[in-house]
Order: sequence, then structure tokens, then C-alpha cells
Amino acid sequence: MNRDAVSDHGLWFRVESGSAASAVRRAAERLGEQLGLGEARTADLAIVAAELTSNLVKHADEGVLLLRPVRLDDRAGVELVGIDAGPGMADLTLSSRDGHSTAGTLGIGLGAIMRQTDWFDGYSRPGKGTVLAVQVWPSRPAPEQSWAAGLTRPLTGESVSGDGYAVRVAEGRHQVLVCDGLGHGPLAAAATDAALAAFRSAPAGPPAAVVQHLHRAMSHTRGAALAVAELLPDARLLRYAGLGNIAASVVVEGDRRRGLVSLPGIAGHQRPIVREYDYAFPSGASLVMHSDGVVDRWQLDDYPGLTARAPLVMAATLLRDAGLRRDDACVLVARVPW
Repeated sequence: MNRDAVSDHGLWFRVESGSAASAVRRAAERLGEQLGLGEARTADLAIVAAELTSNLVKHADEGVLLLRPVRLDDRAGVELVGIDAGPGMADLTLSSRDGHSTAGTLGIGLGAIMRQTDWFDGYSRPGKGTVLAVQVWPSRPAPEQSWAAGLTRPLTGESVSGDGYAVRVAEGRHQVLVCDGLGHGPLAAAATDAALAAFRSAPAGPPAAVVQHLHRAMSHTRGAALAVAELLPDARLLRYAGLGNIAASVVVEGDRRRGLVSLPGIAGHQRPIVREYDYAFPSGASLVMHSDGVVDRWQLDDYPGLTARAPLVMAATLLRDAGLRRDDACVLVARVPW
């Protein structure tokens, strides 16, 4: 791989000054070229990257941006996720109209972003900050958005994260995985990478069988905490099997969230007891899974309307507010896929 290539794990940028804009733009252009986005769409991507970073510099506190490839339906595009803890916006739709500004500028930033991207979503609350997620594809229309999405962030000072997630549809089974490799750094990342690869190639089966498969496939690694969930929308059920400290909840707007049970154990070590459990998964519910790098004290009542946003935006919002800088962190959100 070219030394300047961006991996599928993506790159995180801390956006604290205008100097970050050129670094983000150059990395976005390299990724566009790497994925064969084409000259015109790569130019559009550069504009989007510049506008997102400019907004973070002008309006945000503690602004960060994630740049990564996104792959859906055998196509590849570029995804950017801007996250901040700034003043936020009462009406994101109004703020995206040309001419609306809170900083004495022309107010064309969000409007330009929406025009140049193929998919755009966001969530903002006054005094709570903003999350914006966008995608640029080689050709329009963009593929239909995935029913599950997530993101990972390494602890401060590390270049790789020992946490990870994966999404698959195997013989009609809609399944997700969240994994937390023991420790930090490259060896933890290697354990998680082994779990993700084994998950993607595992025979179709219920979550408990998949977890057993992952356990056997990870015997050469330092091991990991992990959990597999399967959505069964026809039965309005969610099936779940976990080992170790992966947290998971079924959440419904206006209702209490319900925690899911993971058993003690380490995948890849000894012989763990694996059991799966069924939970009610009503219409409009979301599954939230995360590693122990995310504090499990968040409450959905603090985020009115968040469940109406895309899974990626919901995951990014929770990572911002509940993620720990002293640990790797991963959040995944899944919804009924139709």
C-alpha cells in the first residue's frame, strides 16, 4: 500500500486551528485518488473537507474529524464525520441554508457541503455541540445507507485502536460484532482484526455459534471481549451472545433502555461459556453496542430526536459524550434493516 494511503480504519484529525484544514484536504484528496473517485468528485471532496474543517475552526470547541473509506453495495466512497462540543444549533436545517450565519460570515459553508455531497446527516443541540456526517461517491445516486454503522477511536497517543466492529448479512441473517482486544496498541488491534476477519467469513448461524467460531479463530491472539447480535425484524426480536465487558442496550425513544447480558470470558482463551438471549426489539428500536472505552451512563432522554438520525450520527454523538480519551473506544448502532 502507498505510504500515504488511508486505511479502512480511517484517520482522526484534531481541528484546533486553520492549519488543520490543509492537512485534512490533502488527506481527503489522496483518499479520493486511492479509491478512484475521479477528478471532478475528488475536487468536490476537497471542497467538502475544507468547509467542514473551516466550520470546526470557526464555530466549534474540541473539534475532531474522521476521514475514512466507506464501502456499500460493492462501491467505494469517502466518508467524513465532524464532531464538536461547541455551541450547537437549534435548527440544523435552517443553519444549512445559504445566507444563515452566526459568525458574521457569508453563511455558505453548510449549504456548500450539502450540495457537494451525495449523503448528509447530522445532529445538533444548543449548548451540546454538533455531529455532521457526509459521503462523497464516484457517481450518483449514493448507495442506500447501511442499517448499522459505527466508529472507533484509539486512546490518546496510540495510532491504532484495539476496538473494532463489523456488519454482515449471511444467508439472510443481519448480524453485527463489537470487539475489544485485550490491552492497547498493535497486539490488541491484531486480536480484533482476527475477530473481524473470522466474523466476515464465519458460516451462517445464530450468535452463540458465531461467537464459538470467533473463539476458535482467535486462539493465536491475546484474546478479546466481544459480542454478536442478530436482528430478527419479522419476530420483533434481537438475539445476542457476548463475552466480557461489551455493553449493549435496546433503546426506544421515550422509553427506558434495556441492557443486554454478556457472560464473563475472553474469546481466544480457555473455554468460555457461551449463551445467547432473546430480547424484544419493537418497531423504532435501536441497538447500541460499545466497548468499555465508552462510559455506560448515557441516557437517551438527553438526546431528543437522536434515534431519528442515521445510525452513524447516533454512534458519533454517543462516542463524543461518553467516550474515554484514556482508552480505545468503539460504538455501533443498528436498526431494523427495512
